[in-house]
Amino acid sequence: MSYKVISRSEKDTINLAQNIESEKFPNMVICLMGDLGSGKTIFTKGFASSLEVEEAITSPTFNIIKEYTSGQMPLYHMDVYRLDGKVEDLGIEEYFTKGGITIIEWADMIEDYLPEERLEIKFRLSDEDEDTRILTITPYGQEYEDICEAIL
Repeated sequence: MSYKVISRSEKDTINLAQNIESEKFPNMVICLMGDLGSGKTIFTKGFASSLEVEEAITSPTFNIIKEYTSGQMPLYHMDVYRLDGKVEDLGIEEYFTKGGITIIEWADMIEDYLPEERLEIKFRLSDEDEDTRILTITPYGQEYEDICEAIL
């Protein structure tokens, strides 16, 4: 089952991220998909601030993976856009079991490497309003279904 959420502003996207963060658990994986400028990094910033990460969150486009350890739990922020699907030697799968939370931007580009259980959020720009986003949230696995039931 998928859930549709309308975000009319960056604040709405941040609020959604903070609500999801409130249900966090070790080894949580959140996969973000959508066009450039659709809100993926804004979501991550909201999640990280609620997690009390002290560092500034930026898109890790050139680093691929940024690790933030100052919060309540480690946050592993990935941007796999530049990988062109070639992730074999990066050890991305190891992050899924390091006890932190992994957020992957452009996750659809490495679909074959994603864990079976995860939360997918697809961001789509609205045709009617440049500030509005349509988010489709799909849980894979019971823990993620429970999160959606609790917050949506």
